[in-house]
Amino acid sequence: MLLAGVDEVGRGPLIGAVVTAAVILDPARPIDGLADSKRLTERRRLALVPLIQERALAFAYGRAEPAEIDQLNIYQATMLAMQRAVQNLPQRPQAVLVDGNRSPEFGVPAEAVVKGDGLIPAISAASVLAKVARDAEMAALHQHYPEYGFAQHKGYPTAEHLAALDRHGALPGLHRQSFGPVARAALRDVG
Repeated sequence: MLLAGVDEVGRGPLIGAVVTAAVILDPARPIDGLADSKRLTERRRLALVPLIQERALAFAYGRAEPAEIDQLNIYQATMLAMQRAVQNLPQRPQAVLVDGNRSPEFGVPAEAVVKGDGLIPAISAASVLAKVARDAEMAALHQHYPEYGFAQHKGYPTAEHLAALDRHGALPGLHRQSFGPVARAALRDVG
């Protein structure tokens, strides 16, 4: 059975897309060391990416941009990004397992698995791909806007990020305008 695992990264940050990945693993080519991406070191995640890309039967990414997040809300945008990841797979899965407690509609049987990123290898692989992809986006953004510290906090609402919002304001088109700290920074800029 072609089983796709799906996970997301980036629901909590104040900036950037929510990034998802879908992976169909090859049972004949297992990958040692898969786990929830948050439990792995950055070095281990980076080492796993080429193994996943080489050994998986299929993998794909999906995303929802800040404007979509602001328009839909983070939950609906995440569901949309997950659907996009599965739609982008070069092979149609026969079933989908999603990390979490809810699953969007994929047109095939799907089930949400709480803490699935630590339990189901295909979801773990998706977790790793999504985390590495989004972290790379934040590192690239840091090159353009080093004053925000994106390479360190990856866009999450840390004290450093909140202080940068106070000092420099929100980045149009990049910060999620519907998120409280960004909206408050925008109000301060106007006032």
